Amino acid sequence: MIGAMIETATITPDDQEMLDRVAAMGPSLVARAVDWANISSGSLNLAGLEAVQVALEGALAALPGALDVVPLAPSQSVSAAGEVVAQPHSAALRLTVRPEAATQIVLTGHYDTVYPQGTPFTTVTTRADGALHGPGIADMKGGISLMLGALAAFEAHPLAERIGYRVLLSPDEEIGSPASAALLAEIAKGAHLGMTYEPSLPDGSLVEARKGSGNYHFIVRGKAAHAGRDFASGRNAVAAAAALAAKLAALNGQRAGVTLNIARIDGGAPLNRVPDLAVLRFNVRMPEPQAAEWIAAQISTLSQQVALDFEVYIEPHGGVTRAPKPRNAAQSELISAVTSVGAALGERIGWQPSGGVCEGNNLFAAGVPNIDTLGVIGGAIHSHDEYAWPASFTTRAQLSALLLAKIASGEVDAHHIHSLMSAK
Repeated sequence: MIGAMIETATITPDDQEMLDRVAAMGPSLVARAVDWANISSGSLNLAGLEAVQVALEGALAALPGALDVVPLAPSQSVSAAGEVVAQPHSAALRLTVRPEAATQIVLTGHYDTVYPQGTPFTTVTTRADGALHGPGIADMKGGISLMLGALAAFEAHPLAERIGYRVLLSPDEEIGSPASAALLAEIAKGAHLGMTYEPSLPDGSLVEARKGSGNYHFIVRGKAAHAGRDFASGRNAVAAAAALAAKLAALNGQRAGVTLNIARIDGGAPLNRVPDLAVLRFNVRMPEPQAAEWIAAQISTLSQQVALDFEVYIEPHGGVTRAPKPRNAAQSELISAVTSVGAALGERIGWQPSGGVCEGNNLFAAGVPNIDTLGVIGGAIHSHDEYAWPASFTTRAQLSALLLAKIASGEVDAHHIHSLMSAK
């Protein structure tokens, strides 16, 4: 049990050989991540995503097990014209290794980025301070490269046969995993622990807890009319959307940890016409399930109120896409284990909460305790300043490999940690 573990995990000769294998492959982990990051793969760039998918298939093929290309059904999106349209997605990649093993781990990552097709930010360069600067190098093509490197090194460990694992690489995480969410829930079934490869925080800290998140798209339909001759008979959709936006924004500060961001209003008409259509888009963040219920009730009440006040029809779309991931007993035990493994490698790992969300939220919601920032050390993600430190490809791959070895040896008791998910 983790509670009985010494502060610093032990490193056996077999462990050291594995860590040396990781160190030897360090330059190649960086090089292939650079190659992948140089392929533009924004979440809606299907051609770029498919090119990265092919490259990832080659890397996954070096591991044992069964590799599946899993087609994803289109998701729904709301256009600026208020139309619900089908959004196609690239396929997910799933690798299954030793499904008969008594201990099962699920490892996840995403190969889409936030940078759309046509962005000028397309190539990885090296900054004067040695950091790699490029699209997706930290979030998270670097993380995928080191994940696969850690698995390759672990496969040569004498205890590797004790662990089975499933790897899922998805193409839609940056837009909330609308197509892969069901697959994440499915792959989590039977898993004892999860490992996800978002980048760490810029100071090297890992994330200990996450808020939940929801994305909403409300179509507001009014009635068109001439702004001069027949203004009174019109029903202004833009005004209604703006009023609803103001009421929603006023919810900020009313409940601890809950935030609501008005992101965009689409719509409008010529200046001499009452506009009959608007689309209001907003995001919510919440620290615990009860807060999610509260914000959902507030959104429903306010939208009904505005619909009545402005005599418009409001058609809601979206909702909570990722449930909160609090630090519960299971997470605390797993955090202690990772801290211990890091100490064995000479790393003093810090932990911080985050308002951001990721696939770790999905795994937690499916009942799997997980660490979700096992990727490279970097920062400025989701901006044209995104960077990653090359040395962290090796050190963080060693962290993952040694964690797997300690799970295999039983020093990290995956079954016990998983059992704490149901502890009150």
